[in-house]
Amino acid sequence: MFSEQRLKEVDQIVARYPAGKQKSALLPVLHLAQQEFGGWLDVPVMDYVAGLLKLEPIEVYEVATFYSMYNLKPVGRYMFEICQTGPCMLRGSDDIIHYIYEKLGIKPGETTKDGLFTLKTVECLGACGYAPMMQMGKTYREHLSKEKIDAIIDECRRNAEKNN
Repeated sequence: MFSEQRLKEVDQIVARYPAGKQKSALLPVLHLAQQEFGGWLDVPVMDYVAGLLKLEPIEVYEVATFYSMYNLKPVGRYMFEICQTGPCMLRGSDDIIHYIYEKLGIKPGETTKDGLFTLKTVECLGACGYAPMMQMGKTYREHLSKEKIDAIIDECRRNAEKNN
């Protein structure tokens, strides 16, 4: 299922760990799988990863369901991962989540009908001084307000139009 290039990456990741300790490669290999197979991990993909690493499928399921960085159902092109721990909540993350619901019509765990946006709540992202904040791909969006959310949504829509 992986391309030849991805299989080489898997081999390089596994080679970082001592013989017989290939389970240590599970997190980075799951990241590769999620990138390769549409941004989420379904059961056949997790089973495939288990086979590659010579693990029982349940060992992969346990990890994939534990960490919020793995998506177990299809997600939108842009995922808004809103921090909902104490400092962000005190600074208004609940209001931001509600505002996104009003703007896009999605609750946490849902994706817009056009497949463009997914809203997800997550635990601490380690940027408490910039609360409320969210992660969007590899970037943090900080000191969120309704105006900043509007600008982010507009930016994503422009990017989507440009890249179609």
